[in-house]
Amino acid sequence: MNGLQALDTLLNDVFRKAFKSAFPEKDLSSAKIGVVATTNPEYGHYQCNAVMGVAKQMKRNPRELATEVVAALGDDAMISSVEVAGPGFINVHLDMEWLVKHLSEMSDDTHDGVPQVGAGQRVILDYSSPNVAKPMHIGHIRSTVIGNALDRLHRACGYDVLADNHVGDWGTQFGKLIMGYRHFLDKEAYEASPVEELERLYVASNDRCNEDAEWLDQARAELVKLQGGDDENVALWREFIAVSMIEFERVYSRLGVRFDMTRGESFYRDHLQAVVDDLKERGLAEESDGATIVDLEEDGLKVCIVQKSDGGFNYATSDLATVARRVEEFNPARVVYVTDDRQQHHFRQFFAIAAKQGFDGELKHVYFGLMRMPEGTISTREGNTIKLEALLDEAEKRSLELIQAHSPDMSPVVQAEVARSMGVGSVKYMDLSQNPQSIVTFSWDKAITLDGNSCPYLQYAHARICSVLDKYADTYPASTLSDWPMQLIDPIEQDLALRIARYPEAVLAATHNYAPNMLAEYLFELAKAYSGFYQNLPFLIAEEGVRESRLRLCEGVVRVLRSGLDLLGIGAPERI
Repeated sequence: MNGLQALDTLLNDVFRKAFKSAFPEKDLSSAKIGVVATTNPEYGHYQCNAVMGVAKQMKRNPRELATEVVAALGDDAMISSVEVAGPGFINVHLDMEWLVKHLSEMSDDTHDGVPQVGAGQRVILDYSSPNVAKPMHIGHIRSTVIGNALDRLHRACGYDVLADNHVGDWGTQFGKLIMGYRHFLDKEAYEASPVEELERLYVASNDRCNEDAEWLDQARAELVKLQGGDDENVALWREFIAVSMIEFERVYSRLGVRFDMTRGESFYRDHLQAVVDDLKERGLAEESDGATIVDLEEDGLKVCIVQKSDGGFNYATSDLATVARRVEEFNPARVVYVTDDRQQHHFRQFFAIAAKQGFDGELKHVYFGLMRMPEGTISTREGNTIKLEALLDEAEKRSLELIQAHSPDMSPVVQAEVARSMGVGSVKYMDLSQNPQSIVTFSWDKAITLDGNSCPYLQYAHARICSVLDKYADTYPASTLSDWPMQLIDPIEQDLALRIARYPEAVLAATHNYAPNMLAEYLFELAKAYSGFYQNLPFLIAEEGVRESRLRLCEGVVRVLRSGLDLLGIGAPERI
């Protein structure tokens, strides 16, 4: 593990030792001993509230116990003072000289001070997962963006991450699609936009299936031929996948998303029967009305069908085959699935069955609410489904208008460059700044603005600091900031320094709670604190030494903003 630790982790260790020293005869293994950051500086920088629970366990006066814990703390370089407040709260003030040293160590650290708590642990992240032959639309944005942020966060914490795009490339829809392709294809439309044309063909064929039983029978026959390895149908199926992946990769490139592997459902199709056979052999599956089921009543869940009466398989079977192969091939400590909240019951069933089969790693379902658009904010050819590329195009267009109004002297090339970063970043941040489980109503007014909790606000804060640092370098070319000591005298300086030092806490919290919004909130609060710092304390006109000290704080903020935005998959332009 990396030698640096987060501030709260360091203090937690200090207090655990103090509690053990104060009460050596007591078993406090079940007590939650630790600190929390205070929201009011009057109560110190951190507060330990653990005494309340321990006092109840020991049937002692909590304020008396708190006094004993404080006495047991002894001298610690990171703590300047502690005090007992109220019924037994322990307020902690950090030592500013120690904090300066810690910030220096963070700036020298290749991980920006983030502890490598995941070293040696492999995590598979399953996210995005669009369906072949359908353009990516606004419904795909949350799985893709949240999944990629979790991907980046886990890597930042040292985990060995394997990002897997489990695309939907197998199933009954392909019989209908093959029929549509053979009977309704518009070659010019297919050449211009193959996936949009495939989507139209599927809709037309599916509508025909609902009206014409003979057409439905033919679609089923084409599916059987595909499943049986018919050369012509397999060739069409492969073409559908190839043109879909080209479009998917174009969207992923714009989003800055990459996967370590892309394996569709078809990759595991030959393993599905083995899953059912294994469940039967273990006595977990049984026949019911011609289907094969797993009764999960004891787990508080509904019956799960793993093989239908016609011999077909369900999503649960596919997911069981997939996780079995992942364990065999990669031996992950954890597999994380990022999907919408409508699939919660499916994953509870799947996880319960996997556990019965002997999977002993962690299976985690990170579910999210849907993203919606206010009606009429963006038009599409169909008038209903909003294509993801259309959303990104609109975001870049609006970002460019903002930049042109704010920085008219910037060259058109740079304006377009910044607009791309801001546009994509604004769409991502509008999502990632929300609790994943909430329903998000996308708003252009909130997404693309230099005010409030938005991507442009954070990017502008980063660019403004870069400008200040560049101006200093131009004015004092012989000076190197790192040669000057940092002095945390003013309370505003101390507050900003403490916020910078809490960056690793924010990264760890966002990672382990599967909540990128926790990092987004931290970055927003840091940017707001910097704004107050900028407005209240002079930088370039301050006296020598004070000037350099404050600019070193600026360097710390810009470094953390850049690093944090990158973990959210968002760029940090140096000029806006």
